[in-house]
Amino acid sequence: MNWVNSANGAAVVVGVDGSEQALRAVRLAATEAARRHRTLRVVHGFIWPLLHVPVGAPAGGPPGSGLRQQAEQLVATAVAKAEATAPGLQVSGEIIDGEAAAVLLGEAPTAVLIVLGDRGLGGFATLVVGSVAVQVATHADCPVLVARGADRAEGPVVVGVDGSVLSPPAIEFAAEQASLRGTDLVAVHAYLHPVSGGPGDMQPLVYDEDKLRHEEQRVLAESVAGLGERWPDVTVHQRTARGRPGTILTDMSQQAQLLVVGGHGHGAVAGLLLGSVSQSALHHADCPVAVVRAPR
Repeated sequence: MNWVNSANGAAVVVGVDGSEQALRAVRLAATEAARRHRTLRVVHGFIWPLLHVPVGAPAGGPPGSGLRQQAEQLVATAVAKAEATAPGLQVSGEIIDGEAAAVLLGEAPTAVLIVLGDRGLGGFATLVVGSVAVQVATHADCPVLVARGADRAEGPVVVGVDGSVLSPPAIEFAAEQASLRGTDLVAVHAYLHPVSGGPGDMQPLVYDEDKLRHEEQRVLAESVAGLGERWPDVTVHQRTARGRPGTILTDMSQQAQLLVVGGHGHGAVAGLLLGSVSQSALHHADCPVAVVRAPR
């Protein structure tokens, strides 16, 4: 599966709002665009016209004091940051009237990747990840990369595998990222099985632990089968672990360049924003997180 949009000139898109988190996303997006030999599009969702707020400079106010002028300045700053991060990269900037998440989702059908910070200016200090990041990661028609945790030039790309039909897109994206970064891919399949019944159960549940482990290893091996042929330059490591998938992936993110998860996994309800593993990664991972949804 090729995640590069079939439209010629598909760009990496980064959302900005003037926050430090957004500028970090700009640096990450510029690096990604350069790796992919793509252009970078810097986008700012300008909500004030929707609220019927005057956006021009007030009468008698200093130059650049209007809301639109401020938006133009923050986009110009982001464009300059991107150009400094990846000299020679083709970068454009645009202000689009609308709420941030809606604007970015509007960019998704023609984007190869959307990049954004984990929280913006509207974020509350007590929230680990902002609503815009969650909304875009939930609904975008392309992979979404959220800048969070530590920026590392070393370490593998880690991808969570659950054996569902939603795993292949995440695995392919992760393999592509490992190839682009010149690093290894670690495919992780975490699983939970009860070893005994809960309080009040008449009989304990009994499992053959060795049989279970072999079965989970089979699920993982089948999920990554063929990667070596499609990505011969990538060394793939398979890891199975018993425990909560979100916790295990978060622990592994502490040594990773990038953590990749699917938009949903086993047990996800269609109406929920994201699967629990994706939510855990976005809130707790110690490296940038890519959320890859299965094509609709």
